[in-house]
Amino acid sequence: MDKLHLYDKILSPLVTEKTTILSEQNKVVFKVPASANKKNLKTNIEKIFKVNVTKINIINKQNRTKITKGKKVKVSGFKKAIITLKKGQSIDLTSGI
Repeated sequence: MDKLHLYDKILSPLVTEKTTILSEQNKVVFKVPASANKKNLKTNIEKIFKVNVTKINIINKQNRTKITKGKKVKVSGFKKAIITLKKGQSIDLTSGI
């Protein structure tokens, strides 16, 4: 499979306080497209980062409206994947791919 097709299923890593806490448990969180599924994500991540994936959880964040400075603002939803890696393995998100 071509390298460009592997990167189609991973949009960006999510780096927040919660995801850094999850990284201590061998978990990494990525923002993925709406068409992504567990089987494709597992094969792509294993080929790109050369790690063993044990489990994948996918979460759909819905669209919502938020009031900011008295105005209603639409916040778009997205799909995220929590990837659990084999014990002792990790993905370094700070270095370039």
